Amino acid sequence: MNYTITIKEGKEKQLLRHHPWVFSGAIKKVEPQFNIASWADVYTEKGVFIAKGWYDEKSHIVLHLLSWNEKEKMGEAFVKRLVREAILRRRNFFSKDSTTNAFRLIHGEADFLPGFAVDAYASNVRIILSSRFAAAFLQSAVEEIDSLIHPNLIIATSDKDYASSEGLSERNRYFIGAEEKKMADDAIGPVTILENGIYYEIPGTKGQKSGFYVDQRDNRVIAEEYAQGKTCLDVCSYTGAFTLHLLKGGAKSVKAIDSSESALRHLLYQTHLNEEKGTIEKKSREKVEILSGDCFELLRAEEGGKYDLIVLDPPKLAKTKGALENAMKAYKDLNRVAMEKIKNGGILITFSCSGALSREDFRTVLSWSAKDARVEAEILRTLSQGEDHPIRLSFPESEYLKGYVLRIIK
Repeated sequence: MNYTITIKEGKEKQLLRHHPWVFSGAIKKVEPQFNIASWADVYTEKGVFIAKGWYDEKSHIVLHLLSWNEKEKMGEAFVKRLVREAILRRRNFFSKDSTTNAFRLIHGEADFLPGFAVDAYASNVRIILSSRFAAAFLQSAVEEIDSLIHPNLIIATSDKDYASSEGLSERNRYFIGAEEKKMADDAIGPVTILENGIYYEIPGTKGQKSGFYVDQRDNRVIAEEYAQGKTCLDVCSYTGAFTLHLLKGGAKSVKAIDSSESALRHLLYQTHLNEEKGTIEKKSREKVEILSGDCFELLRAEEGGKYDLIVLDPPKLAKTKGALENAMKAYKDLNRVAMEKIKNGGILITFSCSGALSREDFRTVLSWSAKDARVEAEILRTLSQGEDHPIRLSFPESEYLKGYVLRIIK
């Protein structure tokens, strides 16, 4: 069944520019009046074709636009083609002599597949679902992924941030050879991956999001370039990917702070692992100190003038636009304290992964932080997500990771 959907006058402009989200308030009429999820042809009030998409009134985004080609045939074959094209666009990451075997295969709406975040971790694949559309076409995606890259195991689960609003199950699902298998979560062992020559052990089913943040791959290498001889602080370190690159870059010492004691213990394990592999110097573990607790409070308690380099990589503080004002205050406070604590001439590498916070707003927040800290801040590098997380110009929300390398002058 296909719906015919009419968009209210004045609400169509952004959609004609290929923005993929349509909320219920923008819809004037849906024909026929059914409540099952299905494909839809979308028009202006004047009857001008806009796009084709997927309509599901139970989703918090009721209509996802997927094709602006009026002749496009919508169906499972269409979804499989989008999956195949997304993976083939990343063919350079499959190089046999690559020092990296962990990367994103599908980046949601940026790859025209709303709610699909798919990462390759060596011989395994993790799928994080954040939309009812993704849940509806999970099997189709699994079949196409398996046919292209033949992973040992595909693990699919829902994003906890969206499971409730989308009505998605939070259980893990397992696929071998595109067939779903019943497996116990605790039976899934860790997988060792390689990213830019550094080894990481990724938990089978536990950990934040998909278990590792491949979007920071390029930025970790950039941080490494500033580390030589530096006394460093890694705030919200998680399992220590930035810490390991700072050590590889010759840091004098690294203090890693995070809310998770288990993540910090895993950081130390991965330090040992890379010492054994020869990717970082022997006795690097002796350079590392860990401290668990509230990262904001721990940063406040740090000694001023001690650190040459500070990395700030907090979790998403603005999950929605409604949370943006409070998030901006939190980002401002965190960066202000870091600017106050760092040495004169020190390097602050700071990030926001909140899609609701634009790059312009983040830069404004940093200027407020510098003003309140009574310092000058110079932008040395502008940072973003890796190329496997493309930014779709018609969908600004796909630029969620923003960062800067700042020199702080007192």
